[in-house]
Amino acid sequence: MLKSPFRLTKPAVLTVIGLTLIGGAVVAQVQPMEQIQWDKRRLDQLDRNVRRLERALTQRNAAGQPVLVETDPEVVALQGQVSILARRLSDVEQTFQRMNADSERLTFQLDEVTRENSQLSRRLRDLEGRVERAEKAAEEAAELNGPVVAHSPTGDAAQDLQAAMRLAGEDAVRGGRALETVIVTWPDTPQAREANSRLGDLRVAARDNASAVQAYAAALSGWPRTPWAPETTLKLAEALRATDRATQACGALTEFGRRYAEAATAAQKTRATQLRTRASCS
Repeated sequence: MLKSPFRLTKPAVLTVIGLTLIGGAVVAQVQPMEQIQWDKRRLDQLDRNVRRLERALTQRNAAGQPVLVETDPEVVALQGQVSILARRLSDVEQTFQRMNADSERLTFQLDEVTRENSQLSRRLRDLEGRVERAEKAAEEAAELNGPVVAHSPTGDAAQDLQAAMRLAGEDAVRGGRALETVIVTWPDTPQAREANSRLGDLRVAARDNASAVQAYAAALSGWPRTPWAPETTLKLAEALRATDRATQACGALTEFGRRYAEAATAAQKTRATQLRTRASCS
């Protein structure tokens, strides 16, 4: 039990009495007592008692016998508990500070991960698109470069030819493939010969005159009497001259004059005359 010697002054005495009264009030809460009626007589008596206590304290202090005030053990225990609670509160505050710092760090890391995921997602979508385009290109290459096999979408040579010609007007490569399919599917037919004539036109447009010569020659095999034959004969002569085969070009023009000039248009006859001059035909 802690003891602290000191001399009490009048204010100190009043403080002690106040604490005593407060202590009495605390006890009164635990053990209720009859409420005191403070009238003038009681207040005068209390004042006289306080004065006597002051004189007694003053005499003891003057005699070298200071009053010893003992600290209440419950107060000491309460102070210890308050100190413990203060330390715990400080620990909790530090824990919250660490948690806040960890939360900020985790939030930053989450933002970084989110940005990285977004970048990876964009790259993944880009790669997927490239793979799809590559697969599509591979499929198209296999379709366009593979061997031509007999196949009739409609089951009719004339309808297959019309469909191939429409496709050629939209897509020269696929259209050429369709015309080749007509030729393989319907050999030795007027539709196959006309398909060769149309295929020759596509080859000329692609500046492949050598292949155009082969297609036109196949179309004119047997010198068919068809509406497109005169025009195809002139195109064959032009392709032969473009491939430095002037003699053969002149032969084609001779066949034009002998077989088709009579039914040819004036524009076709004029072209034939111009081609003879360019090819130096005799």
